[in-house]
Amino acid sequence: MGTRLTGWRKISAATWGPPSDPQIFGDLELDARPLLAHQAACREAGHPVTMTHLIGRGVAVALAEHPDLNVRIHRGRAVRREDVEVFFIASTGGGDDLSGIKVSGAHEKPVTAIATEVAERAGRIRGGDDELGAAKALLERLPTPVLRVVMALMAKLSVDWDLDLPSVGVRRQTFGSALVSSVGMFGITHAYAPLSRFYRVAFLVLVGEVEDRAVVDAGEVVARPMLTVTATLDHRYLDGFHAARLARSLKAYCADPASHEPRGTP
Repeated sequence: MGTRLTGWRKISAATWGPPSDPQIFGDLELDARPLLAHQAACREAGHPVTMTHLIGRGVAVALAEHPDLNVRIHRGRAVRREDVEVFFIASTGGGDDLSGIKVSGAHEKPVTAIATEVAERAGRIRGGDDELGAAKALLERLPTPVLRVVMALMAKLSVDWDLDLPSVGVRRQTFGSALVSSVGMFGITHAYAPLSRFYRVAFLVLVGEVEDRAVVDAGEVVARPMLTVTATLDHRYLDGFHAARLARSLKAYCADPASHEPRGTP
């Protein structure tokens, strides 16, 4: 017959339905010394490279090494993407709003080129030249019930149907292969972000602030600059096995980012 629910269990049953959210959360704790060293070399050469740019390129390298994971779901099938595109989320309006820059061919570009492209396009966005501006302006005028329907339609047109509609601010494959954002710029070391069903990406990465922490090295407790990178993954695309493959590639990149730069990079 079963047992009648009481107390908190009864409240919980009334509050939530069966789980339907496919999100998986994970994090990597990384020794930041190689990343900091490469960042310093890039900045000494005059390039505005941040930890977010480095991790974004690491994500691109990982996806390029595992092209079977660089996919989108369409009509029940995993469709391989033609390019590795990383969407960098950028704050606007003094931090009160968000926009972003999609970098195409991110696995083929040196991190200095990625940093320059993101900085230049972010500057244009803050100056009012946002390629997503037309879509955002339209969405802001719509009531919430209609907004939900229009956003679903935009996602279907731009990602599922692979259409480019610049006249209404909807670009083909709007969010690319993966999203990368920074919380370290706000002094946060560890955080997770939700995946929207409108993104149509396999995962989203947050980059925390580098901080000195006590770690064990050869049996000794020492201070090391450490970086926490967290990921929110869509379980429809990735499971633990796939996540481990991407994590290994990202860790290998972060252990020696300079060696992963394209050939001929100065």
